Amino acid sequence: MSAGRDAAAGWPQELGRAGRYVAQSLRLMVGVPDYGAYLKHMAATHPGRPPMSYEDFFRERQQARYGSRTGKCC
Repeated sequence: MSAGRDAAAGWPQELGRAGRYVAQSLRLMVGVPDYGAYLKHMAATHPGRPPMSYEDFFRERQQARYGSRTGKCC
């Protein structure tokens, strides 16, 4: 009986985690960059480097996505 109760107690956390993954996926599908993931990456792999501000990060991601459209009309 205790095992069933423990499993049921963890479902709100699992549901919250699933919701965050769905939201992140939707943001990426429409082109909204994930600043939180960028901050985690910078802290983990480049601890001595200061991260970009959100505005600079967003501008850089937009440029990377849309800035190299040479040869296309739209």
